[in-house]
Amino acid sequence: MDAHEKGFFTEENSVEVVTGRNKNARDERLKQVMEVITRKLHEAVKEIEPTQDEWMQAILFLTRTGQLCTDWRQEFILLSDVLGVSMLVDAINNRKPNGASESTVLGPFHIADAPELPMGANICLDSKGEDMAIHGRILDTEGKPVAGAVLDVWQANDEGFYDVQQKGIQPDFNLRGVFRTGVDGRYWFRAVKPKFYPIPDDGTVGQLLHALGRHPYRPAHLHFILKADGFETLTTHIFDPDDPYINSDAVFGVKESLLAEFKRVQDPVRSKELDFAGPFWDVEYDFVLAPCG
Repeated sequence: MDAHEKGFFTEENSVEVVTGRNKNARDERLKQVMEVITRKLHEAVKEIEPTQDEWMQAILFLTRTGQLCTDWRQEFILLSDVLGVSMLVDAINNRKPNGASESTVLGPFHIADAPELPMGANICLDSKGEDMAIHGRILDTEGKPVAGAVLDVWQANDEGFYDVQQKGIQPDFNLRGVFRTGVDGRYWFRAVKPKFYPIPDDGTVGQLLHALGRHPYRPAHLHFILKADGFETLTTHIFDPDDPYINSDAVFGVKESLLAEFKRVQDPVRSKELDFAGPFWDVEYDFVLAPCG
């Protein structure tokens, strides 16, 4: 028996025996990852002590989850989302210096080729929903404006659907746009107040949420990707703090620093200036980009 072959498998030495077989792994990172995963998985099994039937149910759950995956649906990512793993991986890979805006998950509905629009444009193309103006500044960590910053923005409509979910109902590129800041680092555009919506819950992940007594909803938010030369790309949201699901986001994407105040404005003069027919929502939020390196 070679030194790395730890002998016969027992309940007590299970981790050592299994990980010892990986001594000759061709990739050291893979070896490290599998050692951690094996140790944690065996620890969980020893603590839970599942019955044979319970273990088979777990296998069947994962099998059904894989069978639901297609070119347009990724049930395993959804599972990662609702277990908080997606947000944890995002947090580990996006640690920011003090003062920099926090990131959150990209989500499945981003489109890479949204049109670049003039500052102040209205990204709502079908005139549905409650009017909203969004504005603020793009700053560096010293509080200086970032010129030439590119903002890629998108959101769900007032019914909780993205344009790609309602082909033929919403116009293409509805509630999407790309904007570029001037020397003052300021941005502003017009849109509609977003609404909460459910993640897909007609599969294994939805069944798990139901069994756990959890809802599938994400609170109302707007998506942003911000890019500028010399700065780290920021993928984030801003959230409506008064949304009924703000404290229970199904995918754990809400961070306190990403809450923005949604103010109801009833000023006919300002409405006319913005080409709104009546009262509107006003949202002001400044983003702070972290320098590269």
